[in-house]
Amino acid sequence: VGPGGSTATGRFGDYQVWIDQDLCTGDGICEDYCPDVFVILGDGIAYVREGGTVMNDPGQSDGLARVRAAHEHLVMSAAVDCPGECIFIESDA
Repeated sequence: VGPGGSTATGRFGDYQVWIDQDLCTGDGICEDYCPDVFVILGDGIAYVREGGTVMNDPGQSDGLARVRAAHEHLVMSAAVDCPGECIFIESDA
């Protein structure tokens, strides 16, 4: 479990997140921070997920996942600490 733990419950917040797989270095820091939102697949690259659905088809900006309010700070921390700078956060607000 990552620095903030994880929970699959709660309301969605004001943010959506996606990963540019072309920039991903596969370090897994994002998954360490929030495994409910980020996952490393068999190709060694990170993807986002919403609930049980991995947004890997097609991925990139077309694979936006809504972020639960309780996970927003973890997702932002993962984006800041990502060595590939491949995590992009968009606001619904």
